[in-house]
Amino acid sequence: MNPRFEAAWEVHTFLAENRVPYAIIGGTALPRWGEPRFTKDVDLVVRVPVEGIEKFAQLMLRKFSSRVVDPISFARQTRMILIRASNQCEIDVSLGIPGYEDEVIQGAVDYELAPGKVVRFCSAEDLIIHKCVSGRPQDITDINGILIRQGQTLHIAHIRKWLRTFAEITGPEVLKRFERAWRAIHPPAQRKIRKFGPPRSRKQ
Repeated sequence: MNPRFEAAWEVHTFLAENRVPYAIIGGTALPRWGEPRFTKDVDLVVRVPVEGIEKFAQLMLRKFSSRVVDPISFARQTRMILIRASNQCEIDVSLGIPGYEDEVIQGAVDYELAPGKVVRFCSAEDLIIHKCVSGRPQDITDINGILIRQGQTLHIAHIRKWLRTFAEITGPEVLKRFERAWRAIHPPAQRKIRKFGPPRSRKQ
C-alpha cells in the first residue's frame, strides 16, 4: 500500500478497536469517487461528544505522536487533533459536531485499500460538499473529477441542501462553486436529477 493508505489503515484499526465512528474525507477518498491524485496527509472526521474531547484526544495521543506542542488545548480550541502515523504520514482528525457531520459518518461506505483491509470513506456527495466549502483551486478540480466519474448517480438534492446551509454561514460562493461545475459538466438538457430519498448505497 502507499503511505497514505498505510496511515489510513492504522488509524482505522485504532478507531475500530475503540469503537469510534469515523469517515475518511479529503484527497484520500478520491480513488473511490473521482480522479486520484497525490496528497501527503489523511483527513477524517470522528463522532465524539463535546464533553469527551479531552478524553478522546488523550486516547489518540497514547497511540499517535502529536504535531502540535499542546494537543489538548489545541483540540479544545479548534476541534482538531493533528497527529502522525507510525510511517510519519500526517493525519488530521476533525472532531465532528452534531448535524451535518453525523450524516457524513452515517453515510460513509466501505473501501478496500488492499485485500482484507477495509476502511470507511465519506460518500461522493459529502466529498463534494467538503471541497466546495474548502474552495481551493485543487478542490474545484477534484469536484469536476467526481462529477464526471459519478455523473447522474449523485444525490444532487443532498448536496444542495447542505451547501445552502453552509452558504448562510460562509456566503453564497460555497453553493456557486458547485453550481458552476455542475452546469459545465452536465448541461440542462442532460440532467436527470434524483429529487427524493437518501444517497444510494454503493457496493465495492
